[in-house]
Amino acid sequence: MQENTARATNFIGSLVFSAILIMNPFAMDTAHGDLMYKGIKVAPEYRCSPYNRNDYPYPQSIELEIIKGLGGIMYGPYTGTCFHSRYASDIEHIVSLSEAHDSGLCAASKKIRRRFATDLLNLTLASPQVNRYQKSGKDFTEWRPAKNACWFAQRILDIRRKYDLTIDLNEADAIQRVLSKCNTTAMTVKCNTWTSPKPRPQSDNATLQKYDENRDGRITCREARRHGIAPVHKSHPAYVYMRDGDGDGTVCE
Repeated sequence: MQENTARATNFIGSLVFSAILIMNPFAMDTAHGDLMYKGIKVAPEYRCSPYNRNDYPYPQSIELEIIKGLGGIMYGPYTGTCFHSRYASDIEHIVSLSEAHDSGLCAASKKIRRRFATDLLNLTLASPQVNRYQKSGKDFTEWRPAKNACWFAQRILDIRRKYDLTIDLNEADAIQRVLSKCNTTAMTVKCNTWTSPKPRPQSDNATLQKYDENRDGRITCREARRHGIAPVHKSHPAYVYMRDGDGDGTVCE
């Protein structure tokens, strides 16, 4: 009888402990005594070696790979902005280079640092205003996007796990608060705003000369229909001068 009672008590205790782990995403690594959050070591940021931006090189040409990964759309997921030109967007590191350096890459080889700087998992597009003046080197505690916050939070965790980076307790708590309210962590691609196309001399652009009747630097659906090119797909040269409101690669359906 006592043995059965003890077994029942242990079983109930196991259920309670399991429930605690489910409700609390933080756990202890019993082998090393580290506090863990979703498989990531929780620890304060620490700059174990000087940060040099030149240790994290990446080519500007990688922007073409980023665009390809976004389905061919020059899209900034933080604000829902679609860019008419590559010159209107910045290459953006989701976990910033300085943040990664202070989270473990300060002890990594130059090869791993270069790999991190060019890893498409950690790359997206953002306007210069967001990339340079708002987000910069901030972590999730200090800055989060107006759009796609759930995707952004999950991507931070994926990147930190991949490179065995630490996360500080405040950031882990902030991410958990957001993720606990998310129905999905998939990126939503929807063009809420558009940047204006760069002004180009009319004599240098045959596409605008042909379709832009009012010479305002853009091509409207009315103009496209008058010239018999609607619907306009992204493969058409007129597409870059038009507004694709739903970001599906086709205008004037």
